[in-house]
Amino acid sequence: MLVIRDATVGDARGVAVVHVDSWRSAYVGLIDQDVLDRQSVDARTAMWTTWIERSLAGESTDAYGPVPHRLVVADLDGRIVGWASFGGGRDAGSDDQGEIAGLYAHPDVWSHGVGRALIHHVEDALRGEGRRQGYLWVLDGNERAIGFYRAQGWTIDGGEKFGEGGSVDGLHELRMSRSL
Repeated sequence: MLVIRDATVGDARGVAVVHVDSWRSAYVGLIDQDVLDRQSVDARTAMWTTWIERSLAGESTDAYGPVPHRLVVADLDGRIVGWASFGGGRDAGSDDQGEIAGLYAHPDVWSHGVGRALIHHVEDALRGEGRRQGYLWVLDGNERAIGFYRAQGWTIDGGEKFGEGGSVDGLHELRMSRSL
């Protein structure tokens, strides 16, 4: 049975496996293959452990600023098969908006409703925080993700950013948004 729940520090490795495996599947041809090959579950586990600890403490979860984000996981019979990070908007002028900073499902469960369950949970949580508008960033060319978000009511709104990929430089991302 699929359960969407708040992440705990003990979920960090499962989150890392989903992160690495989904990147290696979804971003082939969009991100340099050597970058994908260098992705490490151990390194991502360490990163997610720290991230989750900071989130649970109500601290800023990244270098974008003082906005703490939450992490929920999709747990399928004790296995983490997806996750989403979200909270207040981190981009300039987006303080009153909700942001989905990341949403990933393991390739083994693509097209099985995990992403849909995650995004509906996150949208409900953002509404519960009083957010009326939401946005997310998607890698240009990631047609699978763009199609998924469109099917959930999100639209490309013209926002773009270049070269702000955190550990991956030179990415071109498109902003998608929707009323919550």
